[in-house]
Amino acid sequence: MNTELTHSVVLFDGVCNLCSSSVQFIIKHDKKRIFRFASLQSAYGENIIKHYNLPANKFDSFVLLKDGMIFTKSTAALMVAKQLSGIVKLLYCFIIVPPFIRNAVYTFIANNRYKWFGKKEACWLPTPELKYLFIN
Repeated sequence: MNTELTHSVVLFDGVCNLCSSSVQFIIKHDKKRIFRFASLQSAYGENIIKHYNLPANKFDSFVLLKDGMIFTKSTAALMVAKQLSGIVKLLYCFIIVPPFIRNAVYTFIANNRYKWFGKKEACWLPTPELKYLFIN
């Protein structure tokens, strides 16, 4: 698990269309290539889940591993937004909203993501040019 020491790692639900689109958005706006990615369903994702005692078999959270610390749900998403290029970094201002409110909105979206955005049979695969950003 050496990669998390030099890069922040985003763990995502690999079969969720919204989550895959979010990863693609992050890649597009991560000009400094700060982030690496792994699906929660991957061996790496499973190891992180075990290591940090996160709920197993529950893939409804966006997870950020940064500097050896785990962030989930809205906090993770806002911390990622803060490090991206462009106007999207302004979303970080929502960090002042109490977490119980932010996470209620996050959970509502997470609980409906398959219904609204669909689900894949298999994890999204990056192009060969982007493969180095993904941890298997």
